[in-house]
Amino acid sequence: MKKLDRRNFLKKTSLSAAAIAAAPIISTCDDSNSLLPSSGGMYMGDFAAPKLDNVRIAFIGVGHRGSGHLKYIADLPGTEVVAISDLYEDKVKDKINMIKQVDNQNQHTNIATYWGDENKWKTMLEEVKPDAVFISTNWKNHAPMAIESMRKGAHAFVEVPLATNIKDLWAIVDTSEKTQRHCMMMENVNYGRTELMYLNMCRKGVIGELLHGEAAYIHELRWQMNEVERGTGSWRTPQYASGKGNLYPTHGLGPVAQYMSLARKDDNFKSLVSYSTPALGRASYANKNYPEDHKWNQLDFQNGDLNTSIVKTEMGRTILVQWDETSPRPYSRLNLIQGTKGALAGFPPRVALEGGVEGITKDHHHWVEGEQLEKVYEKYDHPLYKRLNQQSKGSGHGGMDGIMRYRIIECLQKGLPLDQNVYEGAFWSAVTELSGRSVDQDGAPQQFPDFTRGNWKSTSPLEIIN
Repeated sequence: MKKLDRRNFLKKTSLSAAAIAAAPIISTCDDSNSLLPSSGGMYMGDFAAPKLDNVRIAFIGVGHRGSGHLKYIADLPGTEVVAISDLYEDKVKDKINMIKQVDNQNQHTNIATYWGDENKWKTMLEEVKPDAVFISTNWKNHAPMAIESMRKGAHAFVEVPLATNIKDLWAIVDTSEKTQRHCMMMENVNYGRTELMYLNMCRKGVIGELLHGEAAYIHELRWQMNEVERGTGSWRTPQYASGKGNLYPTHGLGPVAQYMSLARKDDNFKSLVSYSTPALGRASYANKNYPEDHKWNQLDFQNGDLNTSIVKTEMGRTILVQWDETSPRPYSRLNLIQGTKGALAGFPPRVALEGGVEGITKDHHHWVEGEQLEKVYEKYDHPLYKRLNQQSKGSGHGGMDGIMRYRIIECLQKGLPLDQNVYEGAFWSAVTELSGRSVDQDGAPQQFPDFTRGNWKSTSPLEIIN
C-alpha cells in the first residue's frame, strides 16, 4: 500500500476527525479498498461458532415469511423458541397457538411475547438474550435489527436483502467481525433442487471453466398494492416509487455467485453497469385500479419497471442481472451458467453439453429438458437435497425453505461454517445501490467495495456438503 500522510488521507476521503471514528461503516465504491480501515474484529469467511446443543431462538416479524420460519424450526430437535416480537398482537397470539400444535416434545414452554411498539424488539433482545434471531421485517429494518442482535450476543438470520444501502452493509460486516457472530442473509433460492444440482455439476467440472451467468427476479407483484395498511405491499409500494435500480437482486444472483465461487478464493465481484426502462407500469396500475385520491395515486413512480445490470468479476467473467416486479410476464430467475464445455439454464431447467448428454443427446445444439432431465437429476442431484428433501416437503418454495432452515440449525448445533457468509450477503445486496448509481450516471461503471478487505482470496469455496 502506498504511504499516505495524514493530511492527504483526510483530503482524499473528505472525512472529519469525528467521521474517522465511524469509518468502518463508511462505504467506499472506488477501487482503493486497501485504504479501508479494519473493523477491529476477525475475518468471518470460514467462521464456525461454538456448538449450541440447544439453540434458543427469537423471531422478529411473524408475517408470512416469519411464520414459516417459526413453524418449521419449532418442530426441529434441539431448538427452543424463547421469544416472538411483532407489531401486531393478533399475529403474536396466533403464532403461540400454532407452536402449541407442533410442539410434540414440549420444547417451547416459556415464550416471551412483544407487540405494539416499533422498538419492542429491542426490549426483547435485552430481556431474553437469545442465541439466534430470525428477522423477517420490511427491508429498511433489516440492518438495524441484525446489528443490534449481534451486539446483544445473538447470531442474526435476515430475510433478503441483507440491507438496502452500502453504508448499512459495511456496518453489518463490521459488527459481525467485532462480535464474532454470524449474520446470514437467508437466500432460500440457493437451496432449490435445480440450483443445488447445478452447483454440484459446476464443482465436478461438468461444464468446464465458468464464463458467464444470467440471473433475474422476474415476478409480477402488482397485486401486492392491495395490501394498503398491512402486508408486504404496504411498505414495498412506496419503495417501488422512490427506489433506484435493482431493488431485489439476490434471488437470481445468489446461486450464480456460488456457482462461480465469488468472494470465495476463486473470484470476486469487481464492477457493474446498469440501465432501467421507463417507469410506467405501477402508475398505470394504480390509475386503473384505485380512486384518484388513493395514496398510491399520489406517489411519483420513478424507478424503471425493468432494470438490467451487467456484473464483471475480477477474473473477467460476466453476469447479466435483471429485475422486474411490474410487467405482465411469467415468473423467471433465468439461472443460467455458461462454461467452456456446456451450459445449464433455468425456467424451464435445461442442460446442454459439448458432445451431448450421454444416452440422451448427440451434441450441444439440443437441450435436455422435461422428462429427459430426470436422468441428469439422478446422476447429479446434490447430496444435501437427497438427504433433506423428504422432510422438507411442504416447507415452502418446493422444499428449499426447509432445507435452508434445517442447515442453519444443523450448522449452529455442530459448530460448522454457514453455507452463506456475511460477505456474500453484502456483495449480493450491494447490487441495489450500485445499480441505482449507474442508472443515475447513464450506465457509468460502479466499483464493488471489497467487504472482505482482500480476505476473499483465503476463503474456501462452498463444499458439496454431504
